[in-house]
Amino acid sequence: MLILSFIGQAQNEKGTFELTPIIGFASSNYTSSKKLSNDPITSTDFGSYADYYFNNRWSIRSGFLFQTMGSEYRDGIIYTEKLKYLTLPINANWHFGKTRNWNLNFGFSLGFLNSATSNGHDIKKLVNNNQFGLSFGIGYKFKITEKFGILIDFQGMSGLSEVAKESQIPLYNSHSAFNVGGVFKL
Repeated sequence: MLILSFIGQAQNEKGTFELTPIIGFASSNYTSSKKLSNDPITSTDFGSYADYYFNNRWSIRSGFLFQTMGSEYRDGIIYTEKLKYLTLPINANWHFGKTRNWNLNFGFSLGFLNSATSNGHDIKKLVNNNQFGLSFGIGYKFKITEKFGILIDFQGMSGLSEVAKESQIPLYNSHSAFNVGGVFKL
């Protein structure tokens, strides 16, 4: 079915490239197989998606996103950990609906740690420098002109690699964001 959707659709979008600068409201938390007493943190994310279309139903989405992840937890004192990543998603992006304005994307992301703090103190040496995760999302593009549109989407990421270099409790990042961006068809 996947192969048929690549071959069987009109090729009017083949080779099209879109660049989408975005800004979003994000929530992040640590997850674990152990019980945690933590709360999510919120942040503003920004970056840019880049979509290359194979046809009018499928594109590959990548880009660069500046994301803040972490958690707030209590151990007599409130600790707020903020981990700042430059993230590179690599997602298959399926465009659906009558006008193909909806999209559903899924794939992997690789994050590169830029900084890590706990209550303002540098903890970068305690955190893994890279993060690997599953990424997914859904969005809708409002066409304004033939070359410009506005995207509203939700993106999520579930970390597959541990946050800390050494820890008795395995911690993983969980991240979600509601974004808005301008879609430029190049």
